[in-house]
Amino acid sequence: MERWDLYDEAGLRTGETWERARAGEIPRGRYHVVCDVLVRRRDGDFLLTRRDPGKEMYPGCWEASAGGSALCGETPEEAARRETLEETGLRVEELTLISVTRRPETKSFLYAYLGWVSCDPSEVRLQEGETVDYRWMDPGSFLQFVRQEPVLMIQYERYRPYLEQLRESQKKEG
Repeated sequence: MERWDLYDEAGLRTGETWERARAGEIPRGRYHVVCDVLVRRRDGDFLLTRRDPGKEMYPGCWEASAGGSALCGETPEEAARRETLEETGLRVEELTLISVTRRPETKSFLYAYLGWVSCDPSEVRLQEGETVDYRWMDPGSFLQFVRQEPVLMIQYERYRPYLEQLRESQKKEG
């Protein structure tokens, strides 16, 4: 049974916990932590994964992150590292926080990170039931692709500060 710590509207841990199975019943004014990691190799390529066709939301769509809810006692950074390892088989070497968004509609705080990895492109290990395919994409192609896929368009907002900076650096280089 997965349990989450609850947080108040200021993002402070309340000492309360909640069962994932009752996520829709989280009390008003309480939130749980969700982490999302944009995975990038040291050579500059970004990891994209295709969601399992059996997923309830966005089945079969491409996404550019690994992530999920923080478990009781985990910091957002610890959850980000664990989720990336579970979903991709990759160990994040360095995490940079890009944004934190309070989302009342899902009763969550979303921590969006950039996660740097050093690996061979073939080292990705997909998590059964979560993802069915992956690909690495260079920054220019990634910036074009991110505006085309439904999940990526949603993710763009949380990564906007980083992606706009990346877009500007791509313009200067090319």
